[in-house]
Amino acid sequence: MKEQIENLVNDEISKFDVFVDDAFIEQVEGKKVFHIVIDSDEVIDLNKITEVSRVINEIIDQNEEVLQDCDELDIYSKEKGEMVA
Repeated sequence: MKEQIENLVNDEISKFDVFVDDAFIEQVEGKKVFHIVIDSDEVIDLNKITEVSRVINEIIDQNEEVLQDCDELDIYSKEKGEMVA
């Protein structure tokens, strides 16, 4: 599943210096949720994950079959610790 998502989105999200770390389906409170986990060598701030999520959502909208009838799509980044200003 991860490889399929990587093939779809990596060209577009690499512009943000991020990559797909994982992609999996999980049952959460009776819902089937498709998770896409984004990672980077740097801390991913809220603005960047918002932009990356928009790009991924557009791609997934054009390739809905990858969602496998999931109820939700959850895109989030790995936590790297505190960001130093």
